Amino acid sequence: MVNAIFGFFANIFQAILNFFYALTHPGEWLAWTPYINQPLPTPEVKESLMRFIYYGASKELFFVILTFLIILTVIGLIRRPVMWAYVRGLEFFANWTGRIVAWVGLAMVIQQIAIVFLQRIFRVAQIEFGFFGIGFTRDLSWWSEELKLYNAMIVALCVTYTFVQGGHVRVDLIYSAVSYRWKKFIDMMGSLVFMMPVAVMTWLFAWFFFWRVMVVPNTSASDDLDKLLMKARAVRWNIETIGFSPNGFDMYFLFKLLILSFVALTFIHAYAFFCRSLLEFIEGPESDGKYLDKDSLGQGEEAYEGAH
Repeated sequence: MVNAIFGFFANIFQAILNFFYALTHPGEWLAWTPYINQPLPTPEVKESLMRFIYYGASKELFFVILTFLIILTVIGLIRRPVMWAYVRGLEFFANWTGRIVAWVGLAMVIQQIAIVFLQRIFRVAQIEFGFFGIGFTRDLSWWSEELKLYNAMIVALCVTYTFVQGGHVRVDLIYSAVSYRWKKFIDMMGSLVFMMPVAVMTWLFAWFFFWRVMVVPNTSASDDLDKLLMKARAVRWNIETIGFSPNGFDMYFLFKLLILSFVALTFIHAYAFFCRSLLEFIEGPESDGKYLDKDSLGQGEEAYEGAH
């Protein structure tokens, strides 16, 4: 037990050192960024890419984030208005991300209608767009399959907006029967025991799932840093461009990127929900829903709003 406690605090201290080292030596893990989908010119650039892949789902990154959240929480408990600022800021981000991305639904409908008209009435085989002298031409089947990306964007990027708005289905076995502070305690434990750990585990798989379709040789969660640095000698970009049909949508790596976005948003809002629940637990029923920015369908539509 003593060794576990000592090891935990050692990791926290090491996380602080790692964080400042990463800030002061960006070239060791970001030198690859100017060469996205271009030949990686030097061994140092290749190694920086492999370091980025390794540390993106590493124990070191986990403890950096954990240390950061612990510091934020301690500051917020000392100054509760500061913690309320966390909640308001993160919920603002979740709300406006969802509100903006929700317009993708309208784009999806318009694009589907345009495809039907162009294909069935005008017998058009391709759609071409020009931007600043650069043409972008794709078969109608490409645009048709691309509609899946819009749907995935709504699901992945509106998840925390829906949570803030109370739109997710909740199965209530004991929640409604307990006191106010027990409800907030359950909400806090739900964030710490379910939302955040599941988000971390999903990230570990999704991170390497994403990079397996971006570079070769393939990287794995079981590879240590030394092994990845050895693979750096042969690393090159190999971005997945395989579609389900010859002329179909060929940018499926974007779906993998959306998985990472979904997990990151979930983790961030889990912390925001923990902070809100903690503050409402401390301050009592008068703080319930404080600063909560919920959309309304209009007068008389209350029954259709939120989870019920």
